Amino acid sequence: MTGSGCATLYGIPNCDTVKKARVWLAAHGVGHAFHNYRTDGIDRGRLERWVQEAGWEKVLNRAGTTFRALADEDKHGLDAKKAVTLMLAQPSLIKRPVLERGDLLLLGFKPEIYASALGG
Repeated sequence: MTGSGCATLYGIPNCDTVKKARVWLAAHGVGHAFHNYRTDGIDRGRLERWVQEAGWEKVLNRAGTTFRALADEDKHGLDAKKAVTLMLAQPSLIKRPVLERGDLLLLGFKPEIYASALGG
């Protein structure tokens, strides 16, 4: 599945993985806008669409320090609704980066996956 048009990369600027994705996109001539979760947040509709398409388990970043710092009651009994609520409240809980381009949705960054999906 390939997307068309300008891509949007969602993340936070000081994340090393986001930095690598931005360098890859620039080096391969893939035009993109950058959406900073910290300053711009994320809207519920978009986040729910990601969760519906990819699954909340893939969208929620459980490996990061933000998740580890959550209260135990927030970590237990997770489902899509609870995960979306947590990610809206703390966007740094969202996997980074997320790349959208047309109907294409990529979570995380792996050069070989970007190359396959975007060309290059």
